[in-house]
Amino acid sequence: MTTTAQAFNTRKEQQEPRCSSPDVSEQSYLVQVVNRDSWFTARSDKSLLVGMELDASQTIAVGCRGGGCGMCKIRVLAGKYDSKRMSRAHISEQEQAEDYVLACRIYPRSDLVIESDHFTVKPEL
Repeated sequence: MTTTAQAFNTRKEQQEPRCSSPDVSEQSYLVQVVNRDSWFTARSDKSLLVGMELDASQTIAVGCRGGGCGMCKIRVLAGKYDSKRMSRAHISEQEQAEDYVLACRIYPRSDLVIESDHFTVKPEL
């Protein structure tokens, strides 16, 4: 098994794109949540958030499940995924470039290393 540091260093060295071409197979991948010292399994045909719920894990905060609240904001440290559109209200262009995503809007395409708990309440204007 690859350690977090090894997976992250491999990713940095190879400079692979995070998003891959669509794959509808029902393959399962391991997801390591480094700040929770936890793992869960997620299927490629389900969002990462749904995969976590199906695995009875509680490592990512759950809100609306559709991208509207931002509760499931995470950072992907290593691995590949496909993503659906994400609201700029929750993921800015800069954050997206830094691999922040909404777990309800991404689909794993390899094993992943993530950090959870990145939701913050934004002040209303």
